[in-house]
Amino acid sequence: MSVVGFDVGFQSCYVAVARAGGIETVANEYSDRSTPSCISLGPKNRSIGAAAKSQVVSNVKNTLQGFKRFHGRAFSDPFVQAEKPNLAYELVQLPTGSTGIRVRYLEEERSFTIEQVMAMLLTKLKETAESALKKPVVDCVIAVPCFYTDAERRSVVDAAQIAGLNCLRLINETTAVALAYGIYKQDLPAPEEKSRIVVFVDLGHSAYQVSVCAFNKGKLKVLATAFDPNLGGRKFDEILVNYFCEEFGKKYKLDIKSKIRPLLRLTQECEKLKKLMSANASDLPMNIECFMNDIDVSGSMNRGHFEEMCDGLLARVEPPLRSVLEQAKLKKEDIYAVEIIGGATRIPAVKERIMKFFCKELSTTLNADEAVARGCALQCAILSPAFKVREFSITDLVPYPISLKWNSPADEGLSDCEVFPKNHAAPFSKVLTFYRKEQFSLEAYYNSPKELPYPDPAIGQFMIQKVLPQADGSSSKVKVKVRINVHGIFSVSSASLVEVHKSEENEEPMDTDQPAKEEEKMQVDQEEQKPEENQQQTPVENKTGSEEMETSQTGTKDKKMDQPPQAKKAKVKTNTVDLPVESYPPWQLDRDMVNLFIENEGKMIMQDKLEKERNDAKNAVEEYVYEMRDKLCGILEKFVSEDDRNSFTLKLEDTENWLYEDGEDQPKQVYIDKLSDLKSLGQPIQIRYQEFEERPKAFDDLGKQIQMYMKVVHAFQNKDELYDHLDAVDISKVEKSANEAMEWMNNKMNLQSKQSLTVDPVVKSKDIQAKTKELTSTCGPIVSKPKPKVEAPKEEQQQAEQNGPVGGDGDASTHGTQDNEQSINTAAADAEKKLPEMDID
Repeated sequence: MSVVGFDVGFQSCYVAVARAGGIETVANEYSDRSTPSCISLGPKNRSIGAAAKSQVVSNVKNTLQGFKRFHGRAFSDPFVQAEKPNLAYELVQLPTGSTGIRVRYLEEERSFTIEQVMAMLLTKLKETAESALKKPVVDCVIAVPCFYTDAERRSVVDAAQIAGLNCLRLINETTAVALAYGIYKQDLPAPEEKSRIVVFVDLGHSAYQVSVCAFNKGKLKVLATAFDPNLGGRKFDEILVNYFCEEFGKKYKLDIKSKIRPLLRLTQECEKLKKLMSANASDLPMNIECFMNDIDVSGSMNRGHFEEMCDGLLARVEPPLRSVLEQAKLKKEDIYAVEIIGGATRIPAVKERIMKFFCKELSTTLNADEAVARGCALQCAILSPAFKVREFSITDLVPYPISLKWNSPADEGLSDCEVFPKNHAAPFSKVLTFYRKEQFSLEAYYNSPKELPYPDPAIGQFMIQKVLPQADGSSSKVKVKVRINVHGIFSVSSASLVEVHKSEENEEPMDTDQPAKEEEKMQVDQEEQKPEENQQQTPVENKTGSEEMETSQTGTKDKKMDQPPQAKKAKVKTNTVDLPVESYPPWQLDRDMVNLFIENEGKMIMQDKLEKERNDAKNAVEEYVYEMRDKLCGILEKFVSEDDRNSFTLKLEDTENWLYEDGEDQPKQVYIDKLSDLKSLGQPIQIRYQEFEERPKAFDDLGKQIQMYMKVVHAFQNKDELYDHLDAVDISKVEKSANEAMEWMNNKMNLQSKQSLTVDPVVKSKDIQAKTKELTSTCGPIVSKPKPKVEAPKEEQQQAEQNGPVGGDGDASTHGTQDNEQSINTAAADAEKKLPEMDID
């Protein structure tokens, strides 16, 4: 099972994996741990990551950046419309009303959904993880901003599915950071002691997030979050871009914003300048050659002036900090530490504002860029059975209050109730009770639209189907389970009809309109009413363990009303029937659409693979041309005749010219055939050189074998006692074989010495090695035949047995025991050596 965490940022991505040594952030094929969130689509294939980043200016309309902000958004969304003019690529409205991107891919215009584009990036990150782990990657944890709404989270889960990933959890970025911070701390307070409060401030390239967390040993609870989704490093870049657009406009009479390429170049240079100003307070130059209309431009900026221009942005740093303290009802003195992460927290003025607010030195113990990915990998390791991880529970929260509304038959209008208030613990389940005679729908929505960074407060509609009245025509009791799952996504996870078989009529004196107003009743109340339902509800109760007291308190209001049915409990029998629930979340991709996108992604991966193979085949031809041309004038020079060298060199030159003209864009097979054609001429020359290098050693080895066997023959003939046990017939066989081999070797050596180096050799090294092997197989068994053992006379053996060990019987038994112990110990040691190595946590 793979244990991988993905931090998919607005500007760059990081991949962390769990290994035996711990959590490690892995590098891509460029040995860089940061992979740009960039995709470039071309006429033949896609480029993703660093390869796409290099095409931002050259393939401007088909290179996609910053698409993360369009997840789950309608094309008509004011945010999308505001961003549209600043983009190099084209945004379009899809048939569903959501936002899509139109590009030119494989020589045709195509529109992609945001989920498909994100899936392309995740495919690249998946490949990076697979090359690091050397095994397939499926299970993962992905980080998302804590302010993401339901629609945005669903969009990311769909993208992961298209990329062939099983997302075990969408984790909020600040929660991932808190996990990476807390899980290694050995000095956290005990569970019963006062929690350690830490604030995490994440100012990235596109968004600003703050969360306050409470830590105890083995436990993390997020108390509150606040955010500014539009404040990030890119806003600081924009201020520099606008300044230099104006300055260069006056100085060089250039209208930079009218053309996208110079604007993108200026944005890249401004980002570099911003980073330099974080480290230098002096004046820094800005120089760009051939910037626009072949004009070189230059300017300068210093940190003081930059901070003055950014006053409006810096003023937005403080409100979220104040907000989290107010929400968590904390004072500045309660804060143990303030941890900062994210690239934009390196701006000195930002650090200064945060420090000034908390009146505390900022902590930078976490890696500002990689902390989120590491937290994701840790969460994945906790969820995975493949790793044993220290016990550490995480309680996240709901960033926006969620309400349900429905048609109330009693009030003959809409009723609603807040199901999950702001900062409610998550994941969490609640069971609501309704009294109905027919199917009904629930509409979930965010009830504080002003807090949303999103114009549409709707979450989705949920239709509870197949609701039937009781046998006596009264309303049926319907239990609806609502849930915020591990991804932070709201759903109606199940619904059930409680069938009541009564022994008396009018047993339950409840009017349909009264329960309609009490539908906030939680599961604990229902358990108190009907013990028979206890078994079905237990799993839910386990999941909501941390909120049992709260739930029971909210339920006490209804206990009096529910007393009468309890009094006649023994006479009432119930059974539950599961009801189908159909959901209609906005922009949700249906199963067929997801399958189609998975298929399309597979085709694009195959196209990329084929294009890579085609390029590799082309590069192999080019490489062979350069390699052989150098060698023909070097180490291969004396192994080829003058005429052959001239014709082969000419052929190589023709191939090189072809590669840059007609051969620029040919099918893979053409390059393979071209290489085979060249190798048919070059291979014999290389073989001659190779044989020239290897042949002397092969002859030397054969000569040594012949010499060794002839020494044995001479020793036998001289009556050497070492070989006196050998048979004369066998020795004559050895002598004959050695003489034949000697004759064969001398013959071949004489012929080869007369042969020119420019023609194929008379004998090859493999033939000589075969001759050596043949000689060894014939003579080896004869000369290595062991001497027969000489047995001792029988009388001496009997005498030795009678005498026994020197120490008598007692010593004998002792020695026997020691021998046994030794043999047992030896056997144990041998067995231990044979055991497979085990990973020890």
